[in-house]
Amino acid sequence: MGHPGALFGQCLRALVEEVEQAAFAPTNIVPGIGFSPDRMLQGRLFSYGDAQRYRLGVNHWQIPVNYPKNAENFHPYHRDGAMRVKPYEGGHVSYNPNMYGEWEDSPEHEGPALELGGDANYWDFDEQDTNFYEQPGKLFRLQSPEAQQRLFDNTAAEMQGTSKEVQLRHINNCYKADPAYGEGVAKALGVPMSEVEAATDLDQ
Repeated sequence: MGHPGALFGQCLRALVEEVEQAAFAPTNIVPGIGFSPDRMLQGRLFSYGDAQRYRLGVNHWQIPVNYPKNAENFHPYHRDGAMRVKPYEGGHVSYNPNMYGEWEDSPEHEGPALELGGDANYWDFDEQDTNFYEQPGKLFRLQSPEAQQRLFDNTAAEMQGTSKEVQLRHINNCYKADPAYGEGVAKALGVPMSEVEAATDLDQ
């Protein structure tokens, strides 16, 4: 048996390294377990995650005590930033939807619908709300010409080094919000609008 002081030191380190950094949340589940419609639980599904991100940072899942056992199948949208533990992972995609078919949802892990005087199930708002461009267009039109030009220039500066396909897709999205927005970004990037119009696969 070790010296009591050494044992106390080990326990203290465990307290600091694990207990104080543990990020418990009811959303940490494995496939096959779902959430009941209990209102307290439904509230905690949101609040616990927010509390852990505030307390430990967006990368709290990388801390060893929180690191998922099946990490190769765990794809959070967070990367880089504060409290990063894992090595830098390069420029791989870390968002969804994307045009590369990576990090897609797993519908096979969805739980069954709950009958509550009608079926309750996962709601994909994208299927019912496809108005993605009205609000960005209104915000663009609220800006002064000087502010709009800064937006064009800043966008072009941030997109240096991206592929032509990505640039065309972004210009197309801006154009859908407001034609002047798309044309301004295209001009700042040095991309003729004829190339944007010729690209026919830019709907997403």
